[in-house]
Amino acid sequence: MPVSADPPASERDDHAAVAGRLPAALLMAGSCLPILGAVLLAPVLPRMQDHFEGVPGNAALVPLVLTVPALSLALLAPFAGAIVDRLGRKRLLVVATILYTLFGTVPLWLDSLLGIVVSRVLLGVAEAAVMTCCTTLIGDYYTGKLRDRYLALQTMCASASATVFFVFGGVLGAVSWRAPFWLYAVGLLLAPVMARVLPAPTPGAERVAGEERVEAEPRPFPVRRMAGLCLLTVFGAVVFYAVPVEMSYLLDDLGVDSTGVIGAVTAIASAATVVGSIVFTRLTDRPRRRLPALFLLCAAGFLVMGTADSLPLLIVGAVLNCVGTGLLLPSLLTLAMSRLDFADRGRGTGLWTAAFFLGEFLCPLVLLGGKGVLGDLASAVGLLGLVTLLLSAALVPSTRRTPQREPHHHAPEQP
Repeated sequence: MPVSADPPASERDDHAAVAGRLPAALLMAGSCLPILGAVLLAPVLPRMQDHFEGVPGNAALVPLVLTVPALSLALLAPFAGAIVDRLGRKRLLVVATILYTLFGTVPLWLDSLLGIVVSRVLLGVAEAAVMTCCTTLIGDYYTGKLRDRYLALQTMCASASATVFFVFGGVLGAVSWRAPFWLYAVGLLLAPVMARVLPAPTPGAERVAGEERVEAEPRPFPVRRMAGLCLLTVFGAVVFYAVPVEMSYLLDDLGVDSTGVIGAVTAIASAATVVGSIVFTRLTDRPRRRLPALFLLCAAGFLVMGTADSLPLLIVGAVLNCVGTGLLLPSLLTLAMSRLDFADRGRGTGLWTAAFFLGEFLCPLVLLGGKGVLGDLASAVGLLGLVTLLLSAALVPSTRRTPQREPHHHAPEQP
C-alpha cells in the first residue's frame, strides 16, 4: 500500500485552499478572543476586590476570575480537539463563538462572586473550542510558507491585541468594574460572519492546495510524536509569558512606579514580539533546526533582565527575550502542524493549545516559586534564563536528525 509523501512545510506549494483574505481575518480575530479573556480584567481586579470585600475567600476567588479561563482552556482543549475532528471545525467554531459571548457577558448581571467564577470556567470551555478550531482551520485552509505566515500572523495578532485589550480594560474599568465584560459581546458580531464566509474544509481541499497525498491504512493518533513537542510547548509558554506577566513587578523593584513608563516598556516588549513574528515569516529553514537558537536568544534576554540594575538594561533584556518569543511561538506551532494530517489535526491542535495555555497558567507560579527560593524576582528570572540555556543546549543534537514521517490516513470531515 503506497503512503503519502508529505514534505516539510517549507518545501510545499504556497497555494491556498480558500480565496480572499476575509477567512484569514476572521480566524485571526477568533484567535484573539482567548487573549481578551486573559488580560481584559486585569485593570479592574482591585475594584472587584473592593466590591466583594465581604465575601468569604474573596482574596483567592477574585484573582481566579482572571486566571481560571486559561486553566479551563488548558484542561479542555484536548477534548475540544477530539470534538473538532468528529463534528467539524466550522460548525463548532460558530457555536463556540456564540457561547463565548453568552458566558463572557454573564457577570454583567451576576452579583455572586462564586457564580462569576463558574461563568469564567465555562468561558474557558468556549475559548478552548474557539482557539482549537481557529488554529486547526489555518492548518486546513493553507499550506507551505503561506500557512507559516498565517501562523506567525496569529502570534502577532495575539501579542498586539493583548496590549490593546489591556488599555480597553483600563478605560472601561474607570466606568465600572463590570463595564469590560461588555466587550465579550464581540462574539455575536463574529459568529454570523464566520457561518457565512468560512468554507467547510475537506481533505480534498489540501490536495487542491498542492499537497499530494495517497490513501493509507488507518493508523492510531501519533501520540509519541506529539508528546515531546507538547512538553516543549509548556516550557515555551512559560518563557513566552514571563515578560508580559512580570515586567511591572521587575520595574517596581527598580523603583519605577510611573504608569506611563510601565505602559511604554510593555508596549516596547509587545512590539519586539511582533518584530520576532515578522522575522519568522522571512526564515526558510525548518522550525526544528532553529529551536536551539531561539531558546538561546530567549535565555540571553532573561539573563540580562536578571542582572539588570537600570531601566535601559532591563529594556534591552526584555527586547532580546521578546524577539526570541516572537520567533519561538510560531516555530513550535508550525512544527506541530507539520506532524499532523487532516484526520488528526483537530486533536493534535487541541493538545498543542492545551500545552500552551497550561504553560501560561504555570508561568507566574514558576516565577513565584523561584522568587521564594532565591529571595527576589530578578534572580528567579535569571534562573529561568539558565534553565532555558540548558534546554537550548539539550536540543542541539535533535537538529542533526532527520525524522521520518509515518504513513498518513485521511478521513473526510463529517458535514
